[in-house]
Amino acid sequence: MKRLTMFLSMAVMVAVGLSMVLTVPVTSAGTGDGIRVVIQYAHGHKDAAEKALKGAGAQFHYVFNDLDAFAVTLPAAALSGIQHNPNIVLVEEDQMRYMISALPAATSSSLATDVIDPGSQVVPFGIDMVQARDVWDADRDGNVDDGAPTGSNRTVCVIDSGLYVDHVDLTGINLLGGYPEGWNTDYFGHGTHVVGTMAASNNDFGVVGVTPGTINLFVVKVFGDDGAWAYSSTLVDAANRCASAGANVISMSLGGSKSNRTEERAFNTLYGNGILSVAAAGNDGSTIYNYPASYASVVSVAAIDSNGVVADFSNQNNQVDLAAPGVAVLSTLPYIDSNTVSVDGTDFTANHIEFSGRGTASGALVAGGLCDSVGSWAGKVVLCERGTIDFYTKVSNVQSGGGVAAAIYNNVPGNFLGTLGEGYSSNIIGVSLSQEDGQFLVANKLGSIATVTSSITIPASGYEAWDGTSMATPHVSAVAALVWSALPSATNTTIRDALFASAFDLGTAGRDNAYGYGLVQAYDALAALNPPEPGGSMHVADLDKATSRTGSSWKATVTITVHNENGAVVANATVNGAWSGGYSATTSCITNGAGQCSVSTPNLKKTVGSVTFTVTGVSHASLVYDPTANTDPDGDSTGTVITIAKP
Repeated sequence: MKRLTMFLSMAVMVAVGLSMVLTVPVTSAGTGDGIRVVIQYAHGHKDAAEKALKGAGAQFHYVFNDLDAFAVTLPAAALSGIQHNPNIVLVEEDQMRYMISALPAATSSSLATDVIDPGSQVVPFGIDMVQARDVWDADRDGNVDDGAPTGSNRTVCVIDSGLYVDHVDLTGINLLGGYPEGWNTDYFGHGTHVVGTMAASNNDFGVVGVTPGTINLFVVKVFGDDGAWAYSSTLVDAANRCASAGANVISMSLGGSKSNRTEERAFNTLYGNGILSVAAAGNDGSTIYNYPASYASVVSVAAIDSNGVVADFSNQNNQVDLAAPGVAVLSTLPYIDSNTVSVDGTDFTANHIEFSGRGTASGALVAGGLCDSVGSWAGKVVLCERGTIDFYTKVSNVQSGGGVAAAIYNNVPGNFLGTLGEGYSSNIIGVSLSQEDGQFLVANKLGSIATVTSSITIPASGYEAWDGTSMATPHVSAVAALVWSALPSATNTTIRDALFASAFDLGTAGRDNAYGYGLVQAYDALAALNPPEPGGSMHVADLDKATSRTGSSWKATVTITVHNENGAVVANATVNGAWSGGYSATTSCITNGAGQCSVSTPNLKKTVGSVTFTVTGVSHASLVYDPTANTDPDGDSTGTVITIAKP
C-alpha cells in the first residue's frame, strides 16, 4: 500500500435456516482479548439476540436494523456460545478498511501535461482526459458555457479523512454538512485532495475539478488525522449516513483485501435504493480484490497515467469496471510543504524524506558518496547519492557522523520522494534532490555553506500531485455526478450503464482486468444518455484555420465544429473534405466529444502561397447533413470553404 510522504502514514447473502458462518476474527486494537465481529440475527429475533449479546458482555458499536445486524466486540470466551445461539445466523469478522493512500508524484511529472486556461488556472490533465470541460466549457474560454450541465443538482458523499473547508479553491462547493464532529477539518490531506479533483472551483487560480465547484457535497470522516484504519461496519454506517443526506453518488478512496457479507448486503441495498457507489480498485499492484470496490454493486476504479497506460500499482482483476487518471494528479491539500537547499543565494527545490526531522540547518557542504558508512561530518550538510542502501540507513549514518542534514540526490534524472519507513525517524533533516542538482553541487559547491529548510504549514491552501487509485476514483465519481445532472430523472443503473458503454477502450479489446471497460468519458456518456433523434439535422458551425512553420516549409490545419439543429455539439460525425489550390487531396476526420475534428496538409513548399479546404460532406448514424445551415461566426470562412494563406 502506498503511503503519504507528508504525515504519519497511512452478492447478497441469504441465510439458509439457522446456518452460521465464522471467518477467523481479528483481535481489535485496544480491546484486550476482545474480538470485533458483525452479528446477523434471524429476522424478527433482534431482542433475543441483543439480550444474548449483552449477557455475553458485548460492547455495541453499531445497530443496523435494515440488515438485521449488530457490530460488536465480544470477549473471546463468549464467542462459542454466541455462535451456537439459535437467534444468530451469521458471525463474521468486522474487516479492517484502510485509506487507499497515495504516493505524491514528482511535481515535474504533472507539469508537462497540465494546461493553463485563459484565467491562469491550472487544468489538471485528468480533467480533459475524462472530457469534463467538453461538457461545461466546450469552447475552452475558461468560463462555464450557458446551460451546460455542471453537477449542481447532484449530491456526492465523500467517505475519507475529512475536508479542509477553508481551502480557497473549494469555496464554490455547496456543503450540505458532514459527520462526525470534525468532518470539516483534514490534517491528513487525503480527503481534501479527493474533493479537489471532484470540485475545485473554476476561478483565476489554483486548479479546477471535474465539476467546476458546483456539486452538493456531504462528507463523512472515517479516518483520523493519523490515517488509522476503520472497519467494514464503520463504512456501512458512513454509507448509510450518505444515503440519509440525499447522496446520489458515494465516493470511497479506501478499502481492504477481505470481504464482509454484511457490508456487501449494505451496498447492494444502497444500489437498490438508487445510489451509485464508486471505490478504488487498490494500490497493491496485484490481482487481489479490494473491497468494497469488488462488490458487484460498486464501481471499481483503476488508475492510468497521462498516456492512458495502467499504473504499475493499480490492482488488476475481473472486478475492475473503469479506469481514470491516477498518476501525477494535481489537486488541493490542507497544508503547504516547503523544502529547499540554499547555496550561495540559489535555492534548489527539494522534497522531504518522510519521517525525518523538520526545521532549518546550516553547514558546509560535503560529499558523502553513497553514505553507506558513518563519516566525520560534524556540523556538515552531507550530499548522499541514492542507491545500494535504504534511505533510513543513509540518514542515520549522516546523523551518527555528526551531520546536521542529509541531502540525498537521485541516481537517475529528476527528483524522487523517499521515506525512512514507518516506525523509523531521525533528528536531522532529510531531503531529496534531483540528480542534476546533486551532481552540480558535488562538482561546484563543496565547502560552501548550505542552508536546508523543511517546514510544513497547516492548515493552509496547498496543492500537490499524487499517485494512486485514490486519485482515479474521484474522477469517476464526479463524472457520474456531472453526467447525471444533465438528466436528473435517470436511475443509477442508467448512469452506470452509460459510463460503461461510453468508456474509451484501452488495453485488450473489450473489457479487461487492467482497465475494465476503459477510460471514463463524460461527454460520450452524456451522448449515450441523450442520443440524437433519428432524422434530425446537423451542420458545420465553424471552420477555424491555423498554420505552422518548419524551416522554410509550412503546414495548414483546419478545425471543423459540427452542431445539430438545436446548437448542440455532435460527436462521432464523419467530416469529408478536399484540399485545393497549392495542394490537392481528399481527407476526413471524426468529431470528438466537443463536436470538433481537425485536418492538416503535409509540409508545403514555401512557393505555395495558399491552400483551400472545402467540406464536401458530413455523415452521422442518426443525423442528416444540411449544408444550407453551415455557418461561421468569426467570418473567416463561408462555413463550407476556408482559405489559408502562407504565414
